[in-house]
Amino acid sequence: MPTAMGTTNAALRDRDSAHLIHPLHDAALHANANIWIKGDGAVLTNADGREFIDGLAGLWNTTAGHGRTELADTMRDQAAILAYVSGYSGSSNEPAIVLAERLSELCYPSINHFFFTSGGGEATESSIKMSRAYWKLRGKPDKTKVISSLEAYHGVTMAAMSATGLSIYWPLFEPRVPGFIHISSPYPYRYEAPVGKSQGMAAANELEQAILREGPDTVAMFIAEPVQGAGGVIVPPDDYFARIREICTQYEVLFVADEVITAFGRTGKMFALDHWGVEPDIVQFAKAVTSGYFPFGGIGVSDTIAQTLQDDGRAWMHAYTYSAHPVGCAVALRTLRIVEEEHFPDQAATKGQYLFNALTAALADHPKVGDIRGKGLMCAVELVQDKATKQSFPADEQIGLRLNRATIERGLFSRVKGDSYILAPPIVITDAQLDQAVEILADSVRAVVG
Repeated sequence: MPTAMGTTNAALRDRDSAHLIHPLHDAALHANANIWIKGDGAVLTNADGREFIDGLAGLWNTTAGHGRTELADTMRDQAAILAYVSGYSGSSNEPAIVLAERLSELCYPSINHFFFTSGGGEATESSIKMSRAYWKLRGKPDKTKVISSLEAYHGVTMAAMSATGLSIYWPLFEPRVPGFIHISSPYPYRYEAPVGKSQGMAAANELEQAILREGPDTVAMFIAEPVQGAGGVIVPPDDYFARIREICTQYEVLFVADEVITAFGRTGKMFALDHWGVEPDIVQFAKAVTSGYFPFGGIGVSDTIAQTLQDDGRAWMHAYTYSAHPVGCAVALRTLRIVEEEHFPDQAATKGQYLFNALTAALADHPKVGDIRGKGLMCAVELVQDKATKQSFPADEQIGLRLNRATIERGLFSRVKGDSYILAPPIVITDAQLDQAVEILADSVRAVVG
């Protein structure tokens, strides 16, 4: 159905182009933009009344699906009682207190103190500043450098962008913040380990080499996504994170888990490092903590870090106006109830396996499908020019972009990274909708590469 005013998608798109600058602004890409007017579960409706499967849950975040009236009601009810107060020291609110208590129960055992932000990029900035402050309070002021992985995404504010390992985000904004170093991604389909070495151990050992190269007394933290999302759903080998944890402990480098995408059930666990029995020193979260209904995020820090901050007594001069926003905290609490009552980790594990099996059955034998991968309800299909050699298509063929256009034409809306098509729909998606998404993607692959 069209919008209530009868305005078409094309007409709204023209008005949009006249005044809006978009995230990742690209006028050519936006020329065929959809203007969304409604969401219901895993389905989006544009201004012309066309329905699409939301293949990426918004931007990985709308895990509870669209149209959850209980979340809308929570926003209204909290705003009517207390819309906003400062979260600065000397001021607090009950939803923030209760949320911190609840997260302490859900999170890694050693993490019991939380700082709230408006999203994932602010969470990365907060981790960096917390790490630098921690080492200064511990009498090691030279420990300031940040190591991260290529293909990683940690946000696009200046420091977060400098940690992000996707080079497409850098050129217009150089020079990056100094003191940021990248190592190889633990990318099983592409990583070449030395003969006799496992991929996971070899990739993790690059962290040790980087720390030694830079000097252990200069490195504050290593930040990593348990599963690299925007980089193309890269699931590390099973021995990777145990070795990472070991290296960070040995050289007194804080291990920061960027779980902005993976936390609260997406991978089949409440927090993703539980797949490998590893705990970080700092964990970042956002996105699914409010299912995208309110801009919200945060970091949790280990008891050791929290106690160091408390014992020193100096002010941690880091702040956001909307930190501990009472409406955001209330929505997060209501979302976490949904996550637990509807068993999101179990749903993601079951539906993720269903999706992976369906993708494998439909596409594994295709001569241009090089890799099908995933963890929980996040999967990717990577197209290659030569399956035997893993040779990629030439960039000027724009295979990924063409594939994405083909899926949109057929009613599936998601994103690509290079020539990898990403699927991470709302956790409430039905099996029938997953089947439809796979059918559309398989048909689109055949249309684009034969």
